[in-house]
Amino acid sequence: MSIKASDIKKLREETGAGVMDCKKALTEAGGDYKKALELVKKRGLAKAEKKADRETKEGYIASYVHATGKIGALVEILCETDFVARNEELRQLGKDIAMQVVAMNPADLKELLKQEFIKDPSVTIETLVKERSGKLGEKLVLSRFQRLEVGE
Repeated sequence: MSIKASDIKKLREETGAGVMDCKKALTEAGGDYKKALELVKKRGLAKAEKKADRETKEGYIASYVHATGKIGALVEILCETDFVARNEELRQLGKDIAMQVVAMNPADLKELLKQEFIKDPSVTIETLVKERSGKLGEKLVLSRFQRLEVGE
C-alpha cells in the first residue's frame, strides 16, 4: 500500500504528531485518513497520560472578555517550560477555555473539565487539554479560573 505524502502532511498539520507517527497511523489504517486521525489522537492522549507525574512550574494566564464588555474570565494553564508557555497553541487553548467559562458559567474546575467544548461538542474540556498536551509534548494542567460579570 502506498501512503501519499500529502496525507502525511495533512495529518501532521492537523495533529502536530511526528512524520513517522503519521505515516505509521496511515499504514495501520490502510490509508483511511479518518481512522488514522483517530489513531493519532488516541496515541496523543496516551502520551499525555504518560506525562501525568511531571511537575508544572510554568504557565500562562489567558483572558476573554465578551463583546458587551460586561462578562469576562481569566484562566490559568500550567505547563512544564516557558517555551510552551509562550506557544501560540497554548495561548489559544487558554482563550478558548476562558470563552467557555464566560459562556457556560461552570461552578468549579471539576464541572468545567466535564463540560462539552462549545466549539466542538464531540470533546470535553478535559479531553481538549489532554489532546493539546500530547500535541505540545508537555504536561498541561488547567489549574484555576475566575469569571467576572458586571453587577455580581
